[in-house]
Amino acid sequence: MTSSLPIDPVFQLILDLPSRAPAAGAPRRLVSLLKELARPEPARPVEEIEDQIWALWMSHEDRVAEETMGAAVEAMASGALKQARPLLDHLVTKHPDWAEAWNKRATLAYIETRDRDSLQDIQRTLELEPRHFGAVSGFGQICLRNGHLNEARAAFQIALSINPHLPDLREMLDDLDPHLLMLH
Repeated sequence: MTSSLPIDPVFQLILDLPSRAPAAGAPRRLVSLLKELARPEPARPVEEIEDQIWALWMSHEDRVAEETMGAAVEAMASGALKQARPLLDHLVTKHPDWAEAWNKRATLAYIETRDRDSLQDIQRTLELEPRHFGAVSGFGQICLRNGHLNEARAAFQIALSINPHLPDLREMLDDLDPHLLMLH
């Protein structure tokens, strides 16, 4: 049974991602890194490429914003979710064009099982950074948790088209047996 969670607007955005350009402020270096990552066998270690992508997504020209992001990520990693939330709320308010601030807040909402809030933040993340395989994967996780198996499968496939080097995601996709999936 599926939930009444409003996934359709985000799902439509995900389906349209290939035709969307990233926000004007996105680092240009991401283009070559994401092309390199999309190769079946990149010339250098996948982890190195992914680390560079995440570092660019996490970077900001405002040093205080970067420090605040670091504190929020550290709080989330240590399980101090109540400390992370106001930090991330501040970041998305002060820097509404920073895709990674929205993505981290979406992740926090997912951890706290506030799926509706997470979906809203994933949508904003993808409006700013349509190549964000983490946000697409997060959408798939929400769909999976709420019984939207077709949408989860599609999201995982799209995330893997951006970053084919996500073995856990590939395993989840394999576990979504196609004969169980029906359009609804």
